[in-house]
Amino acid sequence: MAPPTYIISKVADPIFALVIGLGAAATRINREEKEKGKTTQQTIASLQRRLGLSKRSL
Repeated sequence: MAPPTYIISKVADPIFALVIGLGAAATRINREEKEKGKTTQQTIASLQRRLGLSKRSL
């Protein structure tokens, strides 16, 4: 019997990888920002400003 080619499916494997990668990046960024003394809300607000998603930019 041949080993399975995909973990989940041909379509779901790349989506799963993106979700895991983005989650890992978010966790690392949040951890590094907390070490600098920022709260999670401040980190999210900073990200929103950088992406142009906030109504008010400082």
